[in-house]
This record gives sequence, structure tokens and C-alpha cells, in this order.
Amino acid sequence: MIPVPGFEGRRVAVFGLGRSGITAARALQAGGAIPILWDDGEAGRAQAKGEGFTVEDLAAADWSEFAALVLSPGAPLTHPRPHWTVDLARAAGVPVLGDIELFARALAARQKDQRPRVVAITGTNGKSTTTALIGWVLKSAGLTVHVGGNIGVGVLVLPQPTPDAVYVIEVSSYQLDLTTTFAPDVAILTNISPDHLDRHGGMDGYVAAKRRIFAGQGADGVALVGVDEDWGRGIAARLSQRVIAISSSAHPRESGDPELSSEHHAGDHHPTSSQSAYRPQNWVPAFAGMSGIKAVPGAIWSEDRELVNLTAARSLPGRHNAQNAAFAYATARALGVTHDAAVAVLLSFPGLAHRMEAVGRLGSVRFINDSKATNADAARQALASYRSVFWIAGGVPKAGGIADLADLFPRIAKAYLIGDAAPAFADTLADTPHIIAHTLDAAVAAAAADAASAGGDQIVLLSPACASFDQFKDFEARGEAFRAAVLALGAVPETAS
Repeated sequence: MIPVPGFEGRRVAVFGLGRSGITAARALQAGGAIPILWDDGEAGRAQAKGEGFTVEDLAAADWSEFAALVLSPGAPLTHPRPHWTVDLARAAGVPVLGDIELFARALAARQKDQRPRVVAITGTNGKSTTTALIGWVLKSAGLTVHVGGNIGVGVLVLPQPTPDAVYVIEVSSYQLDLTTTFAPDVAILTNISPDHLDRHGGMDGYVAAKRRIFAGQGADGVALVGVDEDWGRGIAARLSQRVIAISSSAHPRESGDPELSSEHHAGDHHPTSSQSAYRPQNWVPAFAGMSGIKAVPGAIWSEDRELVNLTAARSLPGRHNAQNAAFAYATARALGVTHDAAVAVLLSFPGLAHRMEAVGRLGSVRFINDSKATNADAARQALASYRSVFWIAGGVPKAGGIADLADLFPRIAKAYLIGDAAPAFADTLADTPHIIAHTLDAAVAAAAADAASAGGDQIVLLSPACASFDQFKDFEARGEAFRAAVLALGAVPETAS
């Protein structure tokens, strides 16, 4: 655990006693603060009391006595309206913080030469895979690495800082909204597409939250920015730190911002000097020998030079995984890992559960678990990785449904629709072959039978383009149910090696 100093002997309100909230309370107490906890649910309050914390109804508390409010990222800061604790804190002039900000302050309290380095990753899609991949590369290269945040364990549960350590932290837009001094050494924005708009008051608020990952970086910071959308290009162009722009341009998204260039470089071939990765006008190479990066299926390029050939990396198929690998490669090089070492460990990455995960093979049919694809943009990355798929989709739909995937419908041999979204998805698919299977088990059985009948090598892909909460606790439970259904058919488990 990482003790949080700066609040010794002072009362700190903590609202929301899920994973991040109870962990923040422990870290505050370890640093000498007096955390005062509250949650709307009885279970959270009972756990806090069981651990000996002071549980007090914050609605009736004297807010003039609080040094800060630590807010769960699940509670709204601004939209649709601020949480009632936020209103009380602001009325009393009490700062509102989150667990990432507490982490930042804990590191900042150390002598400069005793601080670890921090890599932070955000983005609409790809951030978990990129986080896991960076952690794998740095650990395999011999660095002391701790991975957490919005992936795995909460950031404050990670081991105490040592000068040789590197923290690799996934951060959500909700967490970034609650930061003021967070200053990662390497900050990464994988991509931006519309998501969580209700919590940020629209696209402008969502982009502003993502941009905050770069706000605390000084001139020595390294910013790795995905520039396939106008939002990313606009952010990259306005940064003053060292910037590496990373492009794949598989499906450019336009923001409609007239100030930003809509230039992009399409195609699956390697970039030429006139097709190099986008560079903002303030381009400064982050380290010797590195230029803008272009990710294409099976390779990472810089200018007209192939940096990494990924064809041997079975767990990194498709353009989107090449882009994830590009972020990992650039991070490793920025932290002093040699080119040869970075390439060797990239190729050995075993993959991330529930993200393009090969879970089994039944004859010539392979089953791919992409349960983490909870919106259409994430599902696009999976669909674009295969020429033909038997596609399982559905759940709780996001705004826009799957209409944006129409250009990929020719790749769908047949779709098997489940959950609340099934009727709407069926309407959108129109003449594309599909059935409403209702449940995941039924979809897996039908897709497996149809794929086997088609003959030859086939792919059954779970990439739902939806949240999971209509039928499952979360996307992980959905992915495990898919795996179980596949293995129940007699499929042989498959590994990435």
C-alpha cells in the first residue's frame, strides 16, 4: 500500500466505499489522516465499520472540518448533476480529489531523486491492452514494474514507491476529472471516440477529461498521442512537452472542429516519406532515433523504416493491436529499454483476457473472446482483424448502436444477437445474415454449428459492441461465460504461444 501524506491529523471525507474508496481510506489513514467514510449502501458502511473506520453521514457533517473530499469515480462530479457530496464540498471550499490524485501527491511528497517513474494510459478503447502490454514489456526487460489503476488493483494498493520502480497506471476519464497535480513521466492517449457523454456533459467535456492526462507534465514529459481522430490531432498539436504522434488511420473519425486538420493516411502498405505519421507543428522527438510512428497490420514503422515486425506475435493481430504495440514500444524506448530488448518481449506477449483472446479451437473453427468490446468502436477493431466472422453481439446498447460498423457488414458471415440490443441490431443489420439468439449459450452453439458447416478455417467472434449488464455482472463474467460455452462444445483450449 502507498501511504498518502499531507493530511496528518486532519479529517478527510471519503464517499463511495467500493474498491477505490476503501483503498483510499486505508492509504489516508496510513499517512496519518483521519478518514470519515460514508456510502449510500449498507454493505459498504458495514465493511468500513468492520475495519474500524469512522462512518459518519456526510449529509449531516460539518464540512468546515474537512481538508478534502475523496470521491469515488462512480459518483458524478459535474453531470448529469454533481453528486450531493460535491455540492457540500464546494460550498465549504473543500477540494474534491480522487485516488489517482492521492497517488500523485504521495509521489510528489518524496525527494525528487527518490521518486519512481510513472506511465499513465487513457483512451476510449485499447487502454487495458496497452497497459497490460507495457507492463509485460517493461517487466520482461528487467525493470521493477507495478501495474494497476483502472485495470487490476487500485493504484493505492500497489507497493510503496522505490526509486527504481515504474508504475504503469490505466486511468479512466472519471479518474482524470478528479486530478489536479498528476504528472506522469510518459502519458498516453490511445484514441478518442464518443463515450460516457452523460457523465461529461457532451463530447467537449469528455475530450477535456482525457486531455488532463497531459496537463501536469513538464517539458521533460513524453506524450504519446493517438492521432487517427481530429480530437487526438488537436490535443497533440497543442501540447508543449515532447510528443510522439502514433497513427494507424484505419478508420479516421472527424470531430468537426474547423481548427483541426482532417488529413489522414489510409492504406495497409507501409508509410512513405509523404505518408509518415502525423506530426504536430511543435514536434520534438522524445528520444534519439524516434520519429512519428505508423502502425499497420503486422508492423510498426517510423518514417520509411520498419521498426518492428509483428507477424510472429500471435496475440497481437490486426491494426489496432499494432497500434497498442507501438505505444508499448515507444514507452519502453523512452524509459531506456534497448530496441532489441523491446522487440523481443513484444513478440512474447501472451495477450489480455477478454480482448481478442483465443479461447479454443473445435476442428477448423477458432473462438475469439473480445468481451471487453463494450462499444461499436471497440468491436470495429476486432471485426476489421478478420476477413470473415460468425459474430456474436448484443447486450445493453450504447448510443448509436452498430450503425457505424456498416462498412464491415460484408465481413459478417452471420450474426448472432443477444440481450436488450438484439432487435435494434437486427434492424441495423438488415440483409446481413443474422438471427436473434437471445442468450450467449444459444449464440455460441448456433455460431459453432454454422461455422463448422461452412468448412475451412473459420472464426466465431464474441465482440458485443455493448455493455453486459442486462445478462452479466460485467464484461469479464460475459467473457468467462463465452469461454465455458466454447469448452462445453468440446473445443480444445488455445494459448497464444
